Amino acid sequence: MTSKILLVDDDPFTRALFENLFRGSKIELVAANNVAEARKLFESGDFNLAILDQRLPDGNGLDLFADMRRLRPRQTALMITGHAQVQDAMRAVRDGLFDYLTKPFENLEELEAVIEKALEMDRAYREIADLRQMLTSRTGDPIIISQSAAMEKLLIQLRQAAPLDTTVLIEGESGTGKEVMAKTLHSLSTRVSGPLKELNCGALSESLIEAALFGYEKGSFTGAAKTTAGYFEDANNGTIFLDEIADMSPKLQVSLLRVLQEGTYVRLGSTVSRPSNFRLICATNRPLDVEVAAGRFRSDLYYRINVVRLRVPPLRERRVDILPLALFFLDHFNRKFGKSAGPLQASAIAALEAAPWVGNVRELKHTLERAVVTNAGEPIRCEDLGIICTQPQTAGNADATSNETLSYREARLQFERAYFTGLLEAADGNVSEASRLSGVARQNIYGHLERAGVVIKP
Repeated sequence: MTSKILLVDDDPFTRALFENLFRGSKIELVAANNVAEARKLFESGDFNLAILDQRLPDGNGLDLFADMRRLRPRQTALMITGHAQVQDAMRAVRDGLFDYLTKPFENLEELEAVIEKALEMDRAYREIADLRQMLTSRTGDPIIISQSAAMEKLLIQLRQAAPLDTTVLIEGESGTGKEVMAKTLHSLSTRVSGPLKELNCGALSESLIEAALFGYEKGSFTGAAKTTAGYFEDANNGTIFLDEIADMSPKLQVSLLRVLQEGTYVRLGSTVSRPSNFRLICATNRPLDVEVAAGRFRSDLYYRINVVRLRVPPLRERRVDILPLALFFLDHFNRKFGKSAGPLQASAIAALEAAPWVGNVRELKHTLERAVVTNAGEPIRCEDLGIICTQPQTAGNADATSNETLSYREARLQFERAYFTGLLEAADGNVSEASRLSGVARQNIYGHLERAGVVIKP
């Protein structure tokens, strides 16, 4: 898919550099020499990214960016600045600019990486906008947001299994979205017109699970004030989703196996056998084959429910999904709470993408909710994300995340976080001393700190 970039710069050498950079790529470059020309192009065209020089013949790139944001609040933009204007550019980042680039460009690989990340941000914003439009015409359907190959493979398997009316076992760590997968299976099945009944086997006692599934007759136990149908009855011609089935007691495992084999059940306190026709979907955060080997789960029930097995990958195995998920949650909670937090600054995005996410998508969701609740309608910085920035990924704790190979940009970011954190500690927080120790110009230190998400303590 072609991306369209608006470059606003009157320097012919800079324009030639970008033209050569994008030559042969799927990027269309549109150039403007000044603010007036850029405004006309911007008002008449749709650009995935704007790259703005700070000093222009008839104005200032910062003022042009402010005008763009008023017209299109989610416009993604990068600022090109000389060393003398780094502080102004950093203020623009706090006002919603995605990032800034200092001239001359010393590393073209880094330049390309920043541009690609900005374009990725724009793609994610547009997907969220399309999703929002889709949701206005549909209600109740599950939402799966993904760009990763791992999730695409899973969704292909899910779509193939959904209409087959067979038992499905969903495996995955806590917080990966197994419930969403179960709802999607039901919505794509031939039983979509029937009910979907959900039960978490790890949240209820054995007696409550038994009563919920089988139903009971009046007076069958203390508190049974009236005859009540269970899920086996209510889900006739529909679907039952049993979450965390590994926590089901041995007694209930036997009872469930009998229902699956015979297609009938008996209410508690009754002797009447009743037929039921439901589809069973199970989920577990512990591999059931391991539970079977340990003697904690019945092998005959395991073979009965393990007809189609779907594995939901943890978030650390699909880091490309972090940004679109974060933007979706940001939009969701802004609408829910009537706020206007955001956008995410580049340092915040880098921190999100580098975090281990032990709690997976659920943890990411709660992180964005907290950031929106505590935000006063400003761009979200790295430090606004709480624990993610207080425990940055460094060479010392990188092994705690996963064994996957880091990209060049991720590895460099981890190094810079560790280096500049240690540098400030060695300089007792004094930026001038940090400049002397490192040999990096003082005005450039601030830019490195902002990119790495390192906060200067007062």
